[in-house]
Amino acid sequence: MRNTKALIADAFAQLLEEKPYRRITVRDIVERCGVNRNTFYRYYQDIPSLLQALVQEKGDWLIENYCRRGQPMHCIRPLIQYSLDHRRAVLHVYRSLPREEFQAGLARITGYLVEGYFQKAGEGLAIPPENRAFLTRFYRCAMMGVSLDWLEGGMETDLLAEAEFLCRLMEQSGQQSLLLGVPSEALAEPSRETALEPPAETTLD
Repeated sequence: MRNTKALIADAFAQLLEEKPYRRITVRDIVERCGVNRNTFYRYYQDIPSLLQALVQEKGDWLIENYCRRGQPMHCIRPLIQYSLDHRRAVLHVYRSLPREEFQAGLARITGYLVEGYFQKAGEGLAIPPENRAFLTRFYRCAMMGVSLDWLEGGMETDLLAEAEFLCRLMEQSGQQSLLLGVPSEALAEPSRETALEPPAETTLD
C-alpha cells in the first residue's frame, strides 16, 4: 500500500484537475484520500506547502527520469506532454501559485537543461567562464520566456515546435558562441602527425 504522504499528494493532484487551487480545502483533500485532518498536518503545514512540495517532486521526477546531460529535447518533450495531459491542473497551478515560486521551479529545470548542454558542448575546449555563464543565462531565459508565454495564452500554441526550433538554434550556434573571444592559438587543432590518414589501398593477389 502506498504511504500516506503520497496518497495526500495524489488526492491534491486529482483535485487540481477538477477545480481551481484556491477553492481546494484541507477537508476536500482528506475526504478524497480517506485520512483525517491531523494526518494531513503531520506531513504538511498547509495547502501552499503541499503545492510547493508537489511542484518540487514533479520537477525532481522529470529530471531523474528523462533529462540527459547535453540533450535538452529528451527532457522537454515529456515535460510538454505531461503538461498537456494535465492541462487543467497545470493552468490552475500557474494561475494560483505566486509567480516567483512558479518561475523558480521552471528556472531550475531549464537551467539544468541549458547548463548541461553547454558543459557538453564545451568539453575539451578552453572556454572563458563568462561565455558559458552568459549563454546559459541567455538560453535559460529564452526557454522560460517561451514557456511562460505559452501558459499565459492558455497552452494553445505549439510549444513543442517552438522548443525544437530553440534547441536547434542553441545547438547550431552553441559551440561557436562559446568560442567568441577565444584567441585562435588557444584552439588546439589536430597536428599533421596525429591526423588520421586514409586507409592504404589494398590489392588482391
